[in-house]
Order: sequence, then structure tokens, then C-alpha cells
Amino acid sequence: MRIKNNIPNIKRLFIQNHDSIDFVFEQNKDDFYVQEIPLNKFSLTGNNLILKIKKQDTSTWDLIKLISKKLNIEESYIGYAGLKDKNATTIQYISIPLNKSRDYKNINNKNIQVIETYKHNQKLKIGDLSGNRFKINLKDIQENDLDKIYQIVSQIQKHGMPNYFGYQRFGNDTTFEQCQKVVYGEVIEKNKKLRHLLTSAYQSYFFNAWLRHRIELSKEQESNKLTSLEGDIFLNNDNKTITGLMVGRKVIRSKQKARKIEELYDDMYIHEKGFRRTAWIKVENLKTKYNKEKNTLFLDFTLPKSSYATVFIENIANKNLR
Repeated sequence: MRIKNNIPNIKRLFIQNHDSIDFVFEQNKDDFYVQEIPLNKFSLTGNNLILKIKKQDTSTWDLIKLISKKLNIEESYIGYAGLKDKNATTIQYISIPLNKSRDYKNINNKNIQVIETYKHNQKLKIGDLSGNRFKINLKDIQENDLDKIYQIVSQIQKHGMPNYFGYQRFGNDTTFEQCQKVVYGEVIEKNKKLRHLLTSAYQSYFFNAWLRHRIELSKEQESNKLTSLEGDIFLNNDNKTITGLMVGRKVIRSKQKARKIEELYDDMYIHEKGFRRTAWIKVENLKTKYNKEKNTLFLDFTLPKSSYATVFIENIANKNLR
């Protein structure tokens, strides 16, 4: 079914009903830190070298281009587990062929530093991480809002939060119509990376809109978490973790009541391979520290892979930041 002129509502809606809270959140190298948590231990033997890289003001794509140029490696031979923000201090793992690694220190500059290396028996691929650790500063926190924030954070820790795609997924200048035209072949995008990003954004539009709908139903039932429906598909069949549809081919659709809602946010035309995405996640290992003199709240926490720290921040504020 081709879905035309039907723009999904991707604005994030949260379970909590508290009034919105004002504070300053900025993505920059001083106030936003993220470190990948590898999925498995590295083998310490093999034909690949893993580079543990600290970078600032550099996107993962820019990092890969630099490595390709400095070490004379085709980009397709460079492996990575996930894309990391440009406007941040990030630590991520990159794999390169061992026989091309002798001059790896040549990639070091003022914004990029290789801090450790490991031999490994496999090239890294997307998803080879269990999660990410974040360190974030929230500024201009009013002291009379502090108790409210702590209460909200405690509720999120206990009950979890919706696993929306953050605003970064959609880009500043990308529209639903642009994504759809590329997906339908009405516009030919020759850049493979850009075509993939636009297709992924298209899938994410539907997921966010579906999750918003399901949260509206959960709020009607005064639930503090996502409520299940007959026919839902659960992660690993655990009957606890509901999954949502990432539209595409060769993916299992839900059934019965769950499908009646899901089909509102489906597109059977898309040729990209689909999958199921966890709809509800936990925030782990959370620590907080308030600096009274600077009115700044420091957050240190981990999220599972493919989750967005910005969504956690929006959940605290109970409003969309973009």
C-alpha cells in the first residue's frame, strides 16, 4: 500500500503528566559525552585491528573518510559498531585490516586520538555494541525544580521510557516527503550513504508515530508504562518487552488488536528489509550530581544500543527539544 500525503506525527509524547521543566541542554564537546560499550570482548588475535578512538567535533562518517585517506584503505574495509554524534566528545571503536594498520597514529589530530588498540578476529559491524554510556550536563536548573527532576528520573528508572528515535534521526532539513520520494524511486539518490539515511528516517517516521499512538492508549489507562495489546510481538517472546514495526519486507507483523493500530503506520511498498524494534527501554547505572553554584545537574547513565540520550532528556523536560 502506497501511503501518500499522510505525514506521520513524530513528536515525542511521554507517559509522565508533569508540567514541562525548563533548563538548557546543549550538544557540544564539553556537555555531551558518549562512550560505546562493546558487545563482546575482543579476541586479541586475528587479522583486524580495533582502534579505540576519542573524538570531538567529528562525525563518524568524517572519521571513516579520514582513516581511509590517511591509511589508504577503502571505506568498505573499515568497520564500526554505531554512528556517534558530531557535536560531542565520543569514544568509539573502529576496525581496520591489520595489514593496513602500521601507520594508524597518522590519524591523530587535535580532535581525534587513538587511545588504545586491540587485535580482533572479525571486522566490526553495525550493532556490535551492547549499549552506550552517557555523561551530560543540564544547565540553568532552578533549585525549586530539582526535587521534581529527581522524582521524574526515579520514575523513569523504575518503569522505563519509550524508545523513540531522537530528533537527530530525521535531520534538520529532511522532510517526510523527501524520504518517501527516495523510497518510492521518484527521486534517484546516487549517494549510497545518504540513500540509506533517508530510507532509515522514513522507517523511523512510522515507528515514532506508532509509538506515540500506543502511549496515548497507555495514558488513557493511566498506566506508567506501555500496555500490551492482543497480538503484540515481544522481544525474544518474553511477553514483557513490546516491539514496534520498522516497515519493510521480510518482517513479522503483529496480529489482532495490535495489528489494527500497527497497520495505520505501515507501508508495504518499501523494499528495504524491515525488522522489529524494542518499544520500551530501561535507563541503567544512573548517577546524578548537582552543582548549586553553577545551577548544573550532571547525569551519568547507560542506555541499550540504538537508543537516544536526547529522548531521555526530553522525557525529563516533558517536551520536544526540536
